[in-house]
Amino acid sequence: MGALHEGHLSLIREAKKHTPHVAVSIFVNPAQFAPHEDFASYPRTLESDAAKLASVDASLIFAPQAGEMYPRGFATTIQVAGPAQGLESDFRPHFFSGVATVVAKLLIAAQPDWAMFGEKDYQQLLVVRQLVRDLGLSTQILGCAIAREADGLAMSSRNAYLDPREREVAAKLNLVLREAIAQFHRGDETAEIERAATEALLGHGFDSVDYVAIRDAQTLAPAPEASPARILAAAKIGRTRLIDNMAV
Repeated sequence: MGALHEGHLSLIREAKKHTPHVAVSIFVNPAQFAPHEDFASYPRTLESDAAKLASVDASLIFAPQAGEMYPRGFATTIQVAGPAQGLESDFRPHFFSGVATVVAKLLIAAQPDWAMFGEKDYQQLLVVRQLVRDLGLSTQILGCAIAREADGLAMSSRNAYLDPREREVAAKLNLVLREAIAQFHRGDETAEIERAATEALLGHGFDSVDYVAIRDAQTLAPAPEASPARILAAAKIGRTRLIDNMAV
């Protein structure tokens, strides 16, 4: 959605390992914002984004206007179940329909061999994979590792909203998740780990915690002990909602 940072550029570098021809879409998608969310204020920095993409040798930018993606009379949306259920959709029920619809339109238009999605939006990554499987699209969806700041904060365009005090608090999110993973490997109960992590985030200064959840890494169902797992979290500080996740 623009306001590109090193995390986005890492996706371009990863794509260049597969092909010399990398297309980048930049589109602040109104369909994935609720009326009370930050669509109007979301940073739009196309000129600087283009310079950053040139520095990593991206081939082209597709930066449509909303009217191109959703022309007058547009009446089709895509609903995804499975990994889209719970977590983010409990707090942003509109979100994955907006994501699925615009991603399907972009993949159909570009017909890429590969599409790179960052693991920071881990649930979104699984939703897009489900979408591609279910619609029989030929694109291979590749997940790319989260890019982090020196203190471990996951890179995000929304980090620009944080004032200095909030930025210091935000850096605690990844530390709390790392401690939760350590507790998991010590054999603590999942529900207790999630409760303790929530309390730790509030204690560090987050204003609210939407969820901390340990889930099956492939389906996001409650994590059975024998399967690969993922811990995911969403928390708010000031007007900024941060998400993060890690492999367990």
